[in-house]
Amino acid sequence: MAHLLQNRIAVVTGASAGIGEALAREFVEEGCKVVANARREDRLEQLRATLGSQAVSTVAGDCAEPAVIERLLDTARASFGGSRASEADLVVINAGRGLGGTALTSDESQWDDLIRTNIIAAARLIRAAGKRMLEVESGEVRHDGVWLRRPRDIVILGSVVGRHVSPFSSFYSCTKAAVQTLAEGTRRELGPKGIRVTLVEPAFVTSEFQAVAGYSPQWYQQMVEKFGPMLTPRDVARTIVFLASQPANVHISDVLIRPTRQEYP
Repeated sequence: MAHLLQNRIAVVTGASAGIGEALAREFVEEGCKVVANARREDRLEQLRATLGSQAVSTVAGDCAEPAVIERLLDTARASFGGSRASEADLVVINAGRGLGGTALTSDESQWDDLIRTNIIAAARLIRAAGKRMLEVESGEVRHDGVWLRRPRDIVILGSVVGRHVSPFSSFYSCTKAAVQTLAEGTRRELGPKGIRVTLVEPAFVTSEFQAVAGYSPQWYQQMVEKFGPMLTPRDVARTIVFLASQPANVHISDVLIRPTRQEYP
């Protein structure tokens, strides 16, 4: 069976658990080289030990920091590309966090970190990755259209609540609404230049996310009973592999993925 992502170089943020970790595993299985980022260096090293140093490099640190972003992209080139003409061509902006509550009820002391992680970090990586991708020759323009030699992707993890505001976490929802706008604006800017920008908006995915967001286990169990079986991180990862494995002239720009029984949000 052919590897769907053979010879591609990926960067994945938030790769120490959940969707990011599942993505790293799926990407390697499909022939992709991966630079994995997260704050927890020990978890990254476990991932590299499992998948192999020939397939995975790691960069620990806060992906909202410009210096960390540059190290991520430099590592992709140095570890797997070897030249300025071989930059990462599959950048997945997955790192993010949740927060329960509304503008009136959520913990205000967490607002700055939420906005920095979910919006500022995403925008900085989009800027840095987009500029580098634009420097790499991808194809030739002909009179009857654009013929691309290879795909280049920026995939951004949003949330279903960025499109359908959650009554349980509307302050978090507003950060993901900003991500939706950021993704669409960037798609319009980079799509005509041959770079695909895709927004993936999962609904309930069982992972560490719920605990970090401060959702009570009892509340989440009620959601499981109402909407389950919930999505798994691998469900989302498989979807992203499908998106990225399309021919370079095919772009699935938006995907909203829910558990089958979740009618709203």
